[in-house]
This record gives sequence, C-alpha cells and structure tokens, in this order.
Amino acid sequence: MTPGKRRKKRSRERGVALILVLGALTILAVMLTDFQDETSAELGSALSARDGLKAEYAARSAISLARLLIAAEPTIRKSVAIFFIGNSGGPPQIPVWQFADQVLGAFNDSTGQLKFSSLASVNMEKGKKLGLEGAGFDLEIIDEDSKINLNSGSRDPLSQGRLAAQIMALISPLQYETLFTNRDGDGQYSDRLQTCAAILDWADPDVNQATCDLLRAAQGPSLTPEDSFYQMLDPPYFRKNAPYDSLEELHNVRGVSDDFWSTFIDPDPNDPTRRNVTVWGTGKVNVNTANPQTLYAVICQAGNGAAAQAKMCIDPMEAAKFLAAVNMVRMFTMGAPIFSSATGFINTLKQQTPIGMMLKQFLNMDPIVFGSEAEVKKMLSAESKVFSIIATGRVKSGQRDTRVRIHAVVDFRNAPTPAQLLANSLPPGAAAALGLGGVGGTSGIGGGTGLGAAGLPGMGLGTGFGTDVTNAMPYAGFVQGQLPANAPAGATMDGVFAYLMPSPGGRIVYFRTE
Repeated sequence: MTPGKRRKKRSRERGVALILVLGALTILAVMLTDFQDETSAELGSALSARDGLKAEYAARSAISLARLLIAAEPTIRKSVAIFFIGNSGGPPQIPVWQFADQVLGAFNDSTGQLKFSSLASVNMEKGKKLGLEGAGFDLEIIDEDSKINLNSGSRDPLSQGRLAAQIMALISPLQYETLFTNRDGDGQYSDRLQTCAAILDWADPDVNQATCDLLRAAQGPSLTPEDSFYQMLDPPYFRKNAPYDSLEELHNVRGVSDDFWSTFIDPDPNDPTRRNVTVWGTGKVNVNTANPQTLYAVICQAGNGAAAQAKMCIDPMEAAKFLAAVNMVRMFTMGAPIFSSATGFINTLKQQTPIGMMLKQFLNMDPIVFGSEAEVKKMLSAESKVFSIIATGRVKSGQRDTRVRIHAVVDFRNAPTPAQLLANSLPPGAAAALGLGGVGGTSGIGGGTGLGAAGLPGMGLGTGFGTDVTNAMPYAGFVQGQLPANAPAGATMDGVFAYLMPSPGGRIVYFRTE
C-alpha cells in the first residue's frame, strides 16, 4: 500500500476514539442519573418514614397527655368546689377536655406553647425540657356521652324502644322529608321507619326485624327476617347482628345514604362535636355538653313519648326557640357546666329553676312535663365517662409536611383517680400519713369507703369514692401490686392481670392510626 493510500485510510478513521468516549460518557450519564434517582427516592422514603414515625409518636404523646388530663378532672373539680357551695348536687363535672389544646400546649411545639402562655400568663422561655423539637400535635377531645348511642339498642327490648324513639325524634322534622322520599344509594326507597329499623337491626342480636313504630311495637315483635333486604342486593350480604365497632359501619345499613350521613351522622367532618350519634358511650346523654339537636331528640321521646305532645315537639317554631335557647345559654355561660344532675335539667324544662323561668319570660316557651321522670333520668346524665381523643402528629421538614392521625376512644368507667393509684402503691402506713385514699372494700382512714373487692384494706380519701364493686369488676382489688385472692394458680402481675388492673387513664376500647 502506497503512503498516500495509508494516509487516506487513516483520515477516514479519525474521530473513532471521540465517538467511543462520547458513547461511554452517555452510558455513564444514564447510569449516574438512574443511580441518583434511585438514591434520592431511597433517601426520600427514609426521611418520610422517619418523619412519619416521629409524627406518630407525637400523636401518641398527645393521647397519653389527654388521658392524664381527663384523669385529673376529679381533682380539679374538688379544687373549685367552693364556687358551687349553693349547688345541692355538688360541683358539676368540669369539661377540662374542651381546653386540652391550650392546657397541654406546654408539652407541644412553639405554637402550642404560645397558647399555653396566653392561658396561664407564664413565660415558657424559662421552662426546661418542655415541648417537642421538630414535631407538634393538634388535639381534640369529644365526649361521646354527649351523643345518642346507637349500640344501646342491642342491650334489651326496653333500651331498643328508647333508642328507636330517639332516632325517630331526630329524623322526624318536616325539613328532612326529601331525604326519605328519594331513592337511596342502592336505588331503593327507605322511609323513616325503615331506616330507623335498619339501624337497630344491624346491631341487635336477634334475627327478627325491629320496628320503630311505637304503636306497632306494643303489639309484639315482628317475625319478618332482617336480612331479606340485604340478600336482594348485588352483591348480597348479611347484616352484622352485633354492636357497631365504628361509625363507618353505618354506610352498610339500609337507608344511610351520603345525604343521611351528612345530615344526621357527621354534619361537619372538621368539627366532630357536631355529631349527633355515636357507637361508644355509656348510653346516657350528658345534658351539659350535648348539642341542641341531640337534646331535642332525647327530650321529645323521653318517657316513651310522654313528652312528644309538648308544643316544641310538634311545632317547628317552638323547636327553633328551644334550639336557640340552648345556644344562648351556652354562649352566656361560655361552656361552663350548668347542671350537677339530670334532675336539675328536668326541673329547668319544667321551668322550676331560675334558668327555666328565664326561658318562659324571654322566649315565651311552654314548660315541658314528663309522664315518667324516672324514665327520663335513665337516659340523661350530667357527666361523661367515654371520650374520643383525636390527635394529629405533624412534622415539618423542608417542603415536606408529614401528618399522622390517631383516633382513640377511652372508657373512664371504674377508673381510679391518680390519688387512689398512688395510695395503692404505698404501704398502708405511708398512705395514711399522706391522707391518700386507696382501693379496698372496707371503710378506710379519714372516713372514706374504698373502691375494690370486699375484704381488702381501705384507705379512704375524704368522704370516699364508692363501695364494693366486685360484681362489676371481678379483679378490681389490686393493692400494692398484689394479685387478687381469686386469681388462678401461676398467674403473675406481668401477664393478663396487669392489663386488667384499672388505670387512672381509663381503658382504650378503640384505636385507629391513619
């Protein structure tokens, strides 16, 4: 090959190395980009998991603090008893849960601490080891005893009759007529009686269809199968035939359409206090905290319809007066409790108290006379024992805002006070020296009667907290970390009995993380 041809061939091969380098750089760039994306995704996932865990435990902290606050209410009530000396029923329950966001702000982030500072007029900058770093929580506590309990109808026929009357009083006003004359989500027509019966049938233990017609109920139970409607749906299913575990189950009940839900079940998702019904609670409605519509439903059915002929129960204008009166009184008292017992509320409706006479004078309301006040008292209370605690933990990291919401329902029935728990952990001599009350079934030091199984030593606190509750709580007699006498052989305090031991923080009956 001549030199000229060789130079010509080399000139054609020039740039091959550059092409190879550019190709290698392109491949490396793609690989690096993919590696960077994967690494960024893993980092973002790790940071999200970190923030999620941090937010969850911020919410859990809020739940624990809320339980502590509610447990301290009896102590707070005693400290303000002097302001209720003239009250024959003693001091009413103080709704401390309504101010939980402010009271517990000292343990929150800077925003929460600012709320606490404005409430207590203190400088939080001098506090040490308070609050949360890099996290915070929003807290809301709702007393479930301020609402109509849809599970109360599953207890016995009498309770089912009372619940049926309450539901009918709630949904009967004429302004809701269109909800029961149009097709529901299943394409079916469900009137008031059918919807009310379906709500009862979902939770009651029998297989016969309930009736919300009080006149028909007096003739005896219906023998119509409950599942006949649900078996015709596509796909068919059976009703639960057991108490509701959550409000969401109501979506499966006949007649509970989205419109029905937004009108009677949860009118405002951002304000749980506006709910009229619950599936938790003791079954009695707290007259101090129930919203006006719930009180109206309870009053107009109380005593198996004895008050149903009252003017406000049949006249929409009188009903509007009652709802306005309740709102006016609560605005005037700024949320402070009014009644120490159901008797005081009943006397007010009968216009035998100063507040009742004011309703007559300023609103021209007629007095309400019940056929059976004993029946009314079975449905009303002036205290709440079951609470929904809704805590939202939040973590702000750069542009990422992570939130975890926890809904816990806590039952404070049979819960000892913190003072009782402290007394139980001390030797009898030390507890007596401090004047603390304990858990026991006999009269204790200070003239008190203990709360616990019979035969256990009592260390009274003031006038005591009750009598023997062995039948209500078989293993209530825990004293100084000892097992009850009737505990099985081999049982230990770190086993199931540790769970059964009553706690001042109540007993969690529902827990959901979102």
